[in-house]
Amino acid sequence: MTIELVKPALEHLPSYVDALQRGWSPDNVQPEVTAREHLAAIAADPLAFVESLDDPEAKGPALTLPDGTTVPRLPGYRRFIWDGEVAGSIGFRWQEGTSALPSHVLGHIGYAIVPWKRGRGYATRALALMLDQARARGLDYVEITAQPDNVASHKVILANGGMLLERFLEDAAYGGAESLRFRVNL
Repeated sequence: MTIELVKPALEHLPSYVDALQRGWSPDNVQPEVTAREHLAAIAADPLAFVESLDDPEAKGPALTLPDGTTVPRLPGYRRFIWDGEVAGSIGFRWQEGTSALPSHVLGHIGYAIVPWKRGRGYATRALALMLDQARARGLDYVEITAQPDNVASHKVILANGGMLLERFLEDAAYGGAESLRFRVNL
């Protein structure tokens, strides 16, 4: 089985929509809200939706955090984890000229695998591929956060050279929950 990261395109949308309709979401913070928003955006303008997932120059609109606060968009993009169909999604964001992130950004990389393909190494492989892209951007490191009880994600990060940095409280915009911050040196 070949796992690759593909830039979202119209040809991938039927598989993406299927995953959303089956209850999966690319967002671990507000999964149901994001799935509904993505389905509505795809129905309204599929091409605009696809284009919105690739914004390395941060030209898109400001982002609204879970508490309603708006913040400037960082450069970034999302890739579909692909094995012939959407197996998940992985996103990468950064600030130009530094490896650091603003406090309201939980990490450089976030990923989510469809439930019916979990436990098969998809996230580990996808993260390795995305780390190559982070290296190409010239970052010294990336940080990835995970909930304390998300042991599967901890294993994925550690398998890719991650080290646990700290237990911390997430920014108030996300509700201030306890989380773990890992760092992968590049």
